Amino acid sequence: MFIDQFYRKSNNGITISGQQASDFAKIVSNDFNPIHDAGSKRFCVPGDLLFALVINHYGLREKMDFHFSGLLAADTPLILPPDSIPNYQILDERGKSYLEGFHSGDSVQNTASVETLVKAYVRFSGHNFPHILVPLMAENNVMINPQRPLIIYQSMSLELDCLEFENPSLKITKTSLNVGGKRGDGELHFTFHDDNKIIGRGVKKLILSGLRPYQQEAVDSMVAEYLDRQSIHSEV
Repeated sequence: MFIDQFYRKSNNGITISGQQASDFAKIVSNDFNPIHDAGSKRFCVPGDLLFALVINHYGLREKMDFHFSGLLAADTPLILPPDSIPNYQILDERGKSYLEGFHSGDSVQNTASVETLVKAYVRFSGHNFPHILVPLMAENNVMINPQRPLIIYQSMSLELDCLEFENPSLKITKTSLNVGGKRGDGELHFTFHDDNKIIGRGVKKLILSGLRPYQQEAVDSMVAEYLDRQSIHSEV
C-alpha cells in the first residue's frame, strides 16, 4: 500500500520520521500547516497519517471511530495492538496514548479500493483550511491566532453502507462551530460517494484554540501565506 513509504518498522511496532510525516502532509494530503514541517519547533505528525496507518493495519471496516488523544512527535516508537481487537489504543513505549479506535462490521477486501478511499479522505481532510474553516470562522465572527494558529484534530467517525466501490470521493454536507471563550468545537459532516452513489457518511471533529474576533485583513494574510507555501511546494 502507498502508506508503506511514510513509516518505518521497529522491533515492537513502527516509527514515523519528521520528513516522512511532512512528505505525507504535503504530497498526499496537500496540507501545508507549518506544524507538519519537519524542522518546526511545534512539529507533530498529521492525524491523517495515523488514520491511514490504522486502516493499513486493521483494514477498512463498515464502521470505524477514531479519537486522537495526543500530539505525536517525530521518531516516537508506536505499538499497534493485534488486529483481532475491536477496541484498541495506539501507544508509545511509555504507555502514552495517541489514538483510541473502535471498528466493527465486515471489512473491504479490495486493497486498491481501500487505497483510493484513504487517499480521497486525507485529501479532503487536508483541504479543511482554508476552504472550509475560513468561511466557518467568518460565519461565527471568530478567527484563530494568526501568529500561533492551532487547529487540533480531535476525532473522526465513518460508516459505510456499501463495501464495493471504485471511484470514491467526499462531499461536505454540514458544518458547525460552537464557540466558548477562546475555544471552538468544530464539526464537519460529509458523505462518501462512488461516482454519483452515496456509499457512506462521516463526521470530523476539530478544536480551534486561541480564538479572537474576526479580522478580515488578518485572515486574508493567513490564507495568502498558506497558499504561498502550497504554491512554492508545487513548483519544486
